[in-house]
Amino acid sequence: MADLALLGVYAHPDDEQGMTGALAQASKEGIRTGLVCATRGELGEIAYPDLATPENLGEIREGEMRAAADVAKVQHLWFLDYLDSGMMGTPGNDDPRSFYRSNEEEALGKLVKIVREFKPTVMVTFDETGGYGHPAHITIHKLTPLAFDAAADAERYPETGPAWTTSRLYYASFPRSAIKKMGEWFQEQGFSNSFSMMDPDKMGLDDEKITNTVDVSEWAELKGESLNKHRTQMNPESPFAKMPPDLIAAMRSQEHYALAKGVPLPDTDDAKGDLFAGLRD
Repeated sequence: MADLALLGVYAHPDDEQGMTGALAQASKEGIRTGLVCATRGELGEIAYPDLATPENLGEIREGEMRAAADVAKVQHLWFLDYLDSGMMGTPGNDDPRSFYRSNEEEALGKLVKIVREFKPTVMVTFDETGGYGHPAHITIHKLTPLAFDAAADAERYPETGPAWTTSRLYYASFPRSAIKKMGEWFQEQGFSNSFSMMDPDKMGLDDEKITNTVDVSEWAELKGESLNKHRTQMNPESPFAKMPPDLIAAMRSQEHYALAKGVPLPDTDDAKGDLFAGLRD
């Protein structure tokens, strides 16, 4: 089998949870795995006061990310060392050190260096909504396709090493039909949170844009273990924490992706469940 590698590119610790099944499966198959975090999530919530303070949350979340990555069989982990920006309209958006305010050429160079050193076959990041509109999510979504192209261009960032062509770039996402069903369930239960108040048409992707639905039921338990390592983000009062086990298991058993760039998928049903379809020889 060719030297295959899978690279996730995200903004915060815990963003990777949309692809932990794919990462674990890839590692089982002998495929190299890596993950990039642009920030350490310094402006995230703190579920339990005894876990962290606003002053040390970034340090704590880095540790959580490393523990979650170990569970998910991620072999390489990088931080781009930008600060979190917080949600749109919050003071963190204005911090010049934040990822949202980063210099694009500088940030792109950092990512190109990682791509050229790691040599991924497949890259994965957020769709254009950033999942739910977080400015750092949207920033990494915009940056990753640029890095996909720039890493393959020998004239760009020559100081970061020889050019490397990644075969495919995917957006990890959720079908909007699933998001709407979840929103309806929240309403039926009387839950009100920031997720349930968002417009589902501005989250995830239209169902027809999903090109790959990967069965990761083998890794559903592992995905839960990995997620739970992000303890500061596990608010026990969140509606997500109160979802019934069967609904959680169903959600964790599938991951959804949209092919954004690169080698077209083979025209077979099996290819729709395999991010590396046609790339293994």
